[in-house]
Amino acid sequence: MGKVNGKSEAQNAGLDLERELPAGDDGDDTTVAEVTGESAAAESEVQKLKAELDSLRDRLARAQAEFDNARKRAAKEQQEFRDYAVADAIKSLLPAMDSLERALQVKADAAELRSGVELIQKQLLAALAKLSVNPIVSNGQPFDPRYHEAIEMVETTDAPDHQVIEELQRGYRFKDRLLRPAMVKVAKNPGK
Repeated sequence: MGKVNGKSEAQNAGLDLERELPAGDDGDDTTVAEVTGESAAAESEVQKLKAELDSLRDRLARAQAEFDNARKRAAKEQQEFRDYAVADAIKSLLPAMDSLERALQVKADAAELRSGVELIQKQLLAALAKLSVNPIVSNGQPFDPRYHEAIEMVETTDAPDHQVIEELQRGYRFKDRLLRPAMVKVAKNPGK
């Protein structure tokens, strides 16, 4: 190895390296203090995000509990409303029940018994009307499959074809809703 200006080539190469890089610079602009500061900032950010996540989880749990309580409260209120409606309906039927009990206690002839039963029927119909339950008028009406259930077709020339000639069981509507269709006999007029 040769010497240049009294220094070895290795020493000269090292000097050249020192000239290219400023003192204390290893090619990275970050210092140990900066790395430590960034690490602390990142750790602080992670802690902040964890706290926010815990807060959101807590809010979610509370919202779910509030929703569950509201659902239970609504179901309870609905049941109480149903119970109240049924109790009110039963209360309107009690006078007719009282009349039936009094009629059964009285010793009377057939005519008096019949008039008593008719009175009770009127009371029951009035109570049902108060509850918006109305009977379906069938006798003499044209057969309507929406409101009538044909039990029997009777051949006759006394009534028009497809007319209700006898009501076997009365049908009822609640407002516009069918509760029970009327069971009827329907005329079948072979001449028409």
